[in-house]
Amino acid sequence: MRGPHNIWRLIRTGATLERTGAMNVVLDAFDAPPALRFVAKALGKPFMWLGYKGDPTMPPATRALTALGPAYIKFGQVLSTRPDVVGDELAVQLRVLQDKLPPFSIERAKQEVESELGLPVDQIFSEFSEPVAAASIAQVHKARLQSTGEEVAVKVLRPGIERAFTKDVDAFYLAARIIEICAPGARRLRPIEVIEHFDGVVQGELDLRLESSAASEFSANTAKDEGFQLPEMKWEYSAQRVMTLGWADGVPMGDNAAIDAIGVDRTKLAERVLQLFLNHALRDGYFHADMHQGNLKVATNGDIIAYDFGIMGHIDEYTRRVYAEILYGFIRKDYKRVAEVHFEAGYVPADKDVDEFARALRAVGEPIFGMDATKISMGRLLNYLFQVTERFGMETRTELILLQRTMVVVEGVARSLDPQMNIWQVASPVVTSYISKSIGPRAALTDLMQTARVLGRFGPRLPALVEAALIKQGNPETPKRPTFWRWIILTALGSAITGAGAIKLAEKLL
Repeated sequence: MRGPHNIWRLIRTGATLERTGAMNVVLDAFDAPPALRFVAKALGKPFMWLGYKGDPTMPPATRALTALGPAYIKFGQVLSTRPDVVGDELAVQLRVLQDKLPPFSIERAKQEVESELGLPVDQIFSEFSEPVAAASIAQVHKARLQSTGEEVAVKVLRPGIERAFTKDVDAFYLAARIIEICAPGARRLRPIEVIEHFDGVVQGELDLRLESSAASEFSANTAKDEGFQLPEMKWEYSAQRVMTLGWADGVPMGDNAAIDAIGVDRTKLAERVLQLFLNHALRDGYFHADMHQGNLKVATNGDIIAYDFGIMGHIDEYTRRVYAEILYGFIRKDYKRVAEVHFEAGYVPADKDVDEFARALRAVGEPIFGMDATKISMGRLLNYLFQVTERFGMETRTELILLQRTMVVVEGVARSLDPQMNIWQVASPVVTSYISKSIGPRAALTDLMQTARVLGRFGPRLPALVEAALIKQGNPETPKRPTFWRWIILTALGSAITGAGAIKLAEKLL
């Protein structure tokens, strides 16, 4: 139900930011213009008494987002990885949101485990600790299996979290509708579809059976990745609201002092974080889409350990090729090709000028290559990029939202380890390798073979399908059976269509 209670929810959001003292902190962090400051103050200050008080011991921004609920906390988690956007001070404050939120009681956690697994906790675990980490959706307990003595991590959803998230997301739908009505220019960003996408991601995160499946698939894909570890899934001790995995020993990714203490080179670690993400996204089309510091550890041997697989991203082969070509074009400073790829993929309307778009992209890319990493303002860069997309009528690609958001998060994690890191230089080997394998004569031959394999799988049905198509085009009263040679020609033409899009088309048609 998206009614008056959601208006109330949005009013309380502004009031809470004002009451907790977070309003000025947030506006200053984003360097908000005077007009926006005036509107925010006008909406928040008169209703300040309606805002949530929050925990006075927390910093203002953390206090406000924690009081507002899970969806706001998720937003804060993303911002915590971007000190270059929100500033070092606010980023440190928000990092608390990743895994240091107030936990619920161990007694309630044991009740959830017993209810889900159907056995008393003491029969499953010989040890079951107090919460070792508490995030917006779930908390984690360290335990020891009764049967094997192995140390494990037991993830338990927060009681009532499903209803709390529904309430927050419901208010976001209202905000999206208000944006569409009051700011027609923002409709190209598809705010409703963006919230629908976010809603779907959240619903998947609230079912730990899906997360268990994601962990298993991700583990199979990355088994041979050097310097990367995943905890082992324990299927027999997992259910909808409880998930059990092997225990991951390591220091937090966000603790640079601890990483230095175990002798790990942070420069190489930063490079590996970014390259692993790109490999997973381009090579596999399946990637960890919540790779903030709270979900990463560093083993004593320097390996990266990832966990919390509630949000995973998937992109098809065609989209991967488009994304790789765009990155490759930026790496080579071939802005004309980057522009052409946008047009070929339909990301920019065909009536726009490709040369003008290339020049606009050059204005985005050149400052990145010509300036020291520590002096690049990601906030200003993103603001200009938004202006470019608005000018050329680019619509939000909902299928790429998770990929783009994760790229921002991963880059933030890498830069927190090495502020001097050149992301394009680090990305180049991975993107170049993917391009060489996926675009060109060898890739075309692979596509042709895959298309032929799809057609071959449905070979026995092809004559009937072709006949039905020809009958439909001709006079149904005097159907003409296709000759043998006509069938051969049609089949050959179908096989000659190459590319990931053709393979998908063949599967749909057949």
